[in-house]
Amino acid sequence: MVLLLLAVHPAANGSVPTDAESPALGTPAGEVPAAEVPAAEVPAKDAASSADELDANSDRYRLRPGDLLMISVWKETDLQSEVLIRPDGGISFALAGEIEAAGHTVGELTHLLEVRVRKYIPDAVITVTVKAAAGNRIYVIGKVTRAGDFPLTGPIDVMQALTLAGGATPFADLNGIRILRRDGDHQSSLRFHYNDIVHGRKLDQNILLQNGDTVVVP
Repeated sequence: MVLLLLAVHPAANGSVPTDAESPALGTPAGEVPAAEVPAAEVPAKDAASSADELDANSDRYRLRPGDLLMISVWKETDLQSEVLIRPDGGISFALAGEIEAAGHTVGELTHLLEVRVRKYIPDAVITVTVKAAAGNRIYVIGKVTRAGDFPLTGPIDVMQALTLAGGATPFADLNGIRILRRDGDHQSSLRFHYNDIVHGRKLDQNILLQNGDTVVVP
């Protein structure tokens, strides 16, 4: 009987990695070093599509000074106009007079207007839409592709805000991101650790942003 002994050698290409080829001991398993996280890892929505998904006419959006509204009364062509919410939060509309608009949803403001106008036109049906939501804004600054301010027309979390800003630049410290939030005279700084989020840990850091919040990417 002839025994053939075959020596199996790993191919030069496609060989199974050895311990020497494993990640450095200084990096925990599965952890991506902050400096090596590419900007493309921020969720792959572009800024335009993200903005299109936000609905300033939903019941979750609160009107603010600077928002531009279109108000119309059905079958009353003379009662249709664009109305800008003033810095004091109020608006003026024919047959309704002065109304506080800031802080209300579109639905709530519609009801307030109908109550006023129906004193003169009993069956009045009023439509209110937000043409430009300029009142609510968030800010993303630092090492991002497009630093600036962005309209807050619906729920936006930190990851989505980074997307609106085009993602981080190659040398950004993604694990040192801070969210600055002002409440009256008090300002707080909230920590955001990018690696935690992309690996599904401590997701409570990915908070919904509020009007005036500033995301700082060092």
